[in-house]
Amino acid sequence: MKYFLSISFLIILGTAIYGFSVREADPKTGEFCIGISIAVLFFLWMPFFIYHRWKNRSMKDYMLTKENIDKMRKEGRRKKL
Repeated sequence: MKYFLSISFLIILGTAIYGFSVREADPKTGEFCIGISIAVLFFLWMPFFIYHRWKNRSMKDYMLTKENIDKMRKEGRRKKL
């Protein structure tokens, strides 16, 4: 998944750069390439990236429960000493 995300990001970035460089000669093609690369980045690449980063995490670690609040208070006291 890591390699898929890296390669696809480079392809999207390359398409955007191509769109910006071609925009002067052929505005229609340049704008199309820029628009497609932005749409793919936000609607396809970003959800895969978020899934990849969060797949092995527990939501309980990020919720404010009594145990987590006590743990934060305990760590705060250690840092002051």
